[in-house]
Amino acid sequence: FFCKMKGLKYSSVHVHPGSHAGYYPGAKSINLKLVFNPETGDVYGAQAVGEDGVEKRIDVLSTAMQGGMKVDDLADIELCYAPPVGSAKDPVNMAGMAAQNVIDGMVKQVDWKDLPAAALDPNTVFLDVRNADEIEKLPVLVHGTICIPLTQLRGRLGELPKDKPIIVSCMSGQRAYYACRILIQNGFEDVSNLSGSQKTFMYTPEYDKMVNLKN
Repeated sequence: FFCKMKGLKYSSVHVHPGSHAGYYPGAKSINLKLVFNPETGDVYGAQAVGEDGVEKRIDVLSTAMQGGMKVDDLADIELCYAPPVGSAKDPVNMAGMAAQNVIDGMVKQVDWKDLPAAALDPNTVFLDVRNADEIEKLPVLVHGTICIPLTQLRGRLGELPKDKPIIVSCMSGQRAYYACRILIQNGFEDVSNLSGSQKTFMYTPEYDKMVNLKN
């Protein structure tokens, strides 16, 4: 809202890393949104929700904003690493890296707010790269979605059209990013990552409306 009110160009990324190293017991998911200028890398704001370690990351991001740090600085910043409190790549680093990918043109993305309209476009193809057991537990977001696990994608590229826009999703957005890169490197031109994928969209007001929506 602030960026729109001020007429600022902005983009956002959603990441869902653990609060500390995954091999140490008790890690909790941090759902982190970073808002930034997609041209200059200026950091405009952040939001985070989780059971552990949220306040630490918001403190870091608030200090970074006051210090005029940019997305590149967030990707490179050195923070405390100890298995009980943080990973070698902190959630702040992960958010910065995701924003870098957008700024550098490594991937296009679709925000959750834009997904309902995209689902109504009969020309848009939806690809879910989660494993079959994951999809059984949590259904696809759009009826008619093509389901190809990431590990099988390179061998099944022929199942996807190159002349239509493709929106890729997974559980948190990381595998979808890898899938986007594979598709782009194989001649698919109009490919987008659903930012934050299922973990972001399932907590939005549109989720119940979208599950099994026919496009």
